[in-house]
Amino acid sequence: MKKILRHTVLIMLIIAAGAGCTSQDNAPQKKLPTAIVSINGIKLTVELAVTEAQKEKGLMFRNSVPDGTGMLFVYYEDRPLTFWMKNTKVPLSIAFIASDGTIVDIVDMQPYSLAPVPSSRSVRYALEVSQGWFAKHTIKPGDKVDLSDVLTKI
Repeated sequence: MKKILRHTVLIMLIIAAGAGCTSQDNAPQKKLPTAIVSINGIKLTVELAVTEAQKEKGLMFRNSVPDGTGMLFVYYEDRPLTFWMKNTKVPLSIAFIASDGTIVDIVDMQPYSLAPVPSSRSVRYALEVSQGWFAKHTIKPGDKVDLSDVLTKI
């Protein structure tokens, strides 16, 4: 009888632990509001990740990030940022951007990697695009991002 009770309790614990998991947890977040940013005259349509939930999900579970698009993570104060690629299927490049729009760092990130990718100093924004997009357009640290459209939408 004790063995049956123990198994019943174990099964109930397993069911309870899985109760919070839904198929939505593994789905990409719905497309977020967008804005246009410009770097060296090159326009990029970015989804705006503004809330903590939007930032946490980011580009996870997406099958692609089309050329000319990306996601801009918006913070309301300068701070050191660290990203990783948990549950992210596609290789990305990330630019850490200061509050004045100056690109501080550009780093390539590998799919599914849990390795932390930190900014080298406090920044206000992080911009993720398909890996190689910055290099393809010869965008580098020190270049300026025109965030004027973003600032009207947040």
